[in-house]
Amino acid sequence: MKTLKQENMETTKNTNSKIEKGTFKNKLVKRMDDFVHFIYKITKNYPKEELYGSTNQLRRASLSVILNYIEGYARRRPATQLTFFETAYGSLKESSYLLDFSKDEGWLYINDYDSAKKLVDEIGAMLWTEIKNLDNSIKLSKL
Repeated sequence: MKTLKQENMETTKNTNSKIEKGTFKNKLVKRMDDFVHFIYKITKNYPKEELYGSTNQLRRASLSVILNYIEGYARRRPATQLTFFETAYGSLKESSYLLDFSKDEGWLYINDYDSAKKLVDEIGAMLWTEIKNLDNSIKLSKL
């Protein structure tokens, strides 16, 4: 009998397999997946009184990055995809601010903060590339 975690890993693999292996998109999804798991790990150490505040908000924002990207990728219309990708980017920026806030409040080890911010920067650059390419493609198709 499979555990819930094993089933979730299979679901993630199935989702990722729909995005061609070895592609830029697959690498981006992998980085997003790493990011959300890292956020869940580091927020376990947040103060208990923040469970329904910053802890929950950072977890939701980080999860929203990958969920909106995957949902956008599944859409047929480029303009709809772009909307979801932009929402994912906005959630990434929200996550970035919450990491800064958490560091300032003393809830994060500096090495965890640095690792998380490195992932934010990498995902941000990759996601921005996706957004710009899709936006340019939409503009070209209107000519």
